[in-house]
Amino acid sequence: MPKQKIFVTVDVVVFKSMDTSAEILLIQRKNEPFKNQWALPGGFVDQEEDLEIAALRELKEETGIKIVSCEQLYTFGKPGRDPRGRTISITFVGFTDNAALPKAADDAKDARWFTIKKLPELAFDHSKIIALAISRFLPGPPG
Repeated sequence: MPKQKIFVTVDVVVFKSMDTSAEILLIQRKNEPFKNQWALPGGFVDQEEDLEIAALRELKEETGIKIVSCEQLYTFGKPGRDPRGRTISITFVGFTDNAALPKAADDAKDARWFTIKKLPELAFDHSKIIALAISRFLPGPPG
């Protein structure tokens, strides 16, 4: 049987406030693929690293924002989602207070908050990840 080459990554959806004007943290990618496009903070999991620890590490490395914990959202693994090869991403959701100021570092060219109602075009399948996070973690409009 041929050896499979599958990469494991983590992506983090971080919300600031939980009302109808909630904002989400995005980074502008410094490198290919999708150079200069906006994406969720995230990256590759180290060989002996716990998934949640990897998510919190990538968030801090790329944005300077540290959160205490995050909750697993879903695993995205559709073939072709990453042009670099077969990549499975375990996604997490976390929350921070309104005073959190991102500072781009590591693989991020820029990092900033965007209102969930006005997001830029996103890299990879991150619009699907964000839509799922919003549906599961933010309150819907009053009924």
